[in-house]
Amino acid sequence: MSAERLSREVAALYDNNPANIIAMLQEMQNRNKNRYLPRPELEALAACLAVPVAKVYRIATFFKAFNLEPKGEHMVSLCVGTACHVRGAAKILTALEGELGIADGGTTSDLKFSIETVNCVGACALGPVAVINEEYFGELEAEMLPEILNRFR
Repeated sequence: MSAERLSREVAALYDNNPANIIAMLQEMQNRNKNRYLPRPELEALAACLAVPVAKVYRIATFFKAFNLEPKGEHMVSLCVGTACHVRGAAKILTALEGELGIADGGTTSDLKFSIETVNCVGACALGPVAVINEEYFGELEAEMLPEILNRFR
């Protein structure tokens, strides 16, 4: 689907009201296979809403939930909140980065995996915890990562 068509569709869902840009950006990102907002889509949305491109970019770059670069098919969110931290989340992150060959915030070259650290996933009793595609993996140990990641390869 072209960037122009997508932005017209999404803008229409929100009555073409620029006050709903955040919701529009969320919808556009969710429709993208690699969960990001390509530049042509941002520019097309701005044109569709008759607002400056800078306004759309300002919003897209302000919120951490928006990505301007492609993300992996499988998002690995590792909790580094207090409970997970004291139970070894840093060791898990190091092992995860080694296993995937990317750093926190990175995406594998084949666009299969992305890693992000988050402050809480709401499962403190199971720490350290990672969430992959909304599936929780608790009481993690570095040795468990290869088997877990192989399920998504």
